[in-house]
Amino acid sequence: MRFAITPPNFGSAGRDIPAGIVVFLVALPLCLGIALASGAPLMSGVMAGIVGGTVVALFSGSELSVSGPAAGLAVVVLHAIQSLGSFEVFLCAVVIAGLLQIVLGIARAGVIGDFVPVSVIRGMLAAIGVMIILKQIPHAVGWDAEGEVDEEIIQPFHHSPLEHLANIFDNITIGAMIISASCLALLLLWDSPFLKKRAWTKLIPGPLLAVILGMVMNELFTMSASPLMLTHESGHLVQLPVGASLSSMIVLPNFSHMLSPDVLVVAVTIALIGSVESLLSIEAADQLDPEKRISNTNRELVAQGIGNTVSGLLGGLPITSVIVRSSTNVYAGGRSRLAAFTHGLMLLVCVLAIPMLLNHIPLAALAAILISVGYKLTSVKVVREMWQDGWQQFVLFAVTLVAIVATDLLIGIGIGLAIGITYIIRTNMIKSVVLVNDGKHYLLRFNKDMSFVNKSELKQHLRSIPDRSDVIIDGTKIHFIDHDIYEMIGEFASGAPYRGITVEYRHVFGKGRHS
Repeated sequence: MRFAITPPNFGSAGRDIPAGIVVFLVALPLCLGIALASGAPLMSGVMAGIVGGTVVALFSGSELSVSGPAAGLAVVVLHAIQSLGSFEVFLCAVVIAGLLQIVLGIARAGVIGDFVPVSVIRGMLAAIGVMIILKQIPHAVGWDAEGEVDEEIIQPFHHSPLEHLANIFDNITIGAMIISASCLALLLLWDSPFLKKRAWTKLIPGPLLAVILGMVMNELFTMSASPLMLTHESGHLVQLPVGASLSSMIVLPNFSHMLSPDVLVVAVTIALIGSVESLLSIEAADQLDPEKRISNTNRELVAQGIGNTVSGLLGGLPITSVIVRSSTNVYAGGRSRLAAFTHGLMLLVCVLAIPMLLNHIPLAALAAILISVGYKLTSVKVVREMWQDGWQQFVLFAVTLVAIVATDLLIGIGIGLAIGITYIIRTNMIKSVVLVNDGKHYLLRFNKDMSFVNKSELKQHLRSIPDRSDVIIDGTKIHFIDHDIYEMIGEFASGAPYRGITVEYRHVFGKGRHS
């Protein structure tokens, strides 16, 4: 399997470059907002966007996928930075996660996403949406003005974000509340059916308008010397380095803890969750592709691994393929990886050329964008769709959601997977064995491949067969019988002569009659 660099195809540049610019306009505020939600330096979100747009695009197995920092990993990052003690140690975990993803891709683990129930994934995303909303409330109401805000709201994920809400509302900033409410109203209006029917709204991303609105409102507050104005001193505005070179913006990882169990756990978590999210996004992007191309998922895992390794080395957040940016790329007319590459270059130019302009963005505006993203992940529509899929799927979705919010991400997903496995075992056990009789003649038929999970059902049927019966054990319909099942059948056959029972096998041990 070859994983060489593939240069962007300029054959569709007339469509890809404009699409890349549109994706850039969507990605810039999201990169900043996701870094904010992750409790990481804002520049780390932009750095991840640059790497996702340039490095990953060169190796990607998808023509339409766009990679960058993902909201789905924000809570994982938030917890990891706090538990590991520093952002530099966390970057070490990101590098290791990238190397693990490369190994997964080379091992052809591109099917890993197929083994996680969709209901668990949707429950995870909905829970992340709830957590993002709760974590952004402090920024939306202007609690940034409090000197200890970061230590208060950036808590390990297993701490409930509801714990601090009472204190937050005792320390609100009116200007921040007005800006966040206005930006949120704009985003809701932009997503309304009335405006979505207008073709031009697809070319003007709502998040960008929300950022512009927040900047304009705060500039008006400042020009009028209003007490509502937000300042850098109060911690309410984006703060990126101005006049600095790209090299000075790079934060190097601390590898002194690379063998620490805590670092390795975080690395494995990022690698697995990021891989699953990327593979699901790739699948969704393929469904949107007008040319109906099928992406190479193994190559995509390697590309994501290379991207995360580079991002971690340069001080960036973890990277995944992101469906929001990928779908924006498709709807904007993108047809090849040149669009994603263009968006990455635009992010790089923007940070180097106009950081002072970016520093006028209120955190309240970014909070409004993240609250909007969080709502889309856990909206009433999502809950309704899960309910329509059946009560078992809904229970799996709801339990995963509640478990993640009440505990933490890994425990919640583990609970969801455990319930999913229980459903699978239960379904596999139902009518896997059928016993019918005509007088003293009994037919025991296996309807499904038999494994140890079917032992209980088989044991009940064997016990119900009376003495002096003729029994046929039929395995015609199946291809596999577990050793445990063979053992149970053998034990039954060994005791059959003492009970006057004759046993005949069909495609089990081979044809024959035993008495």
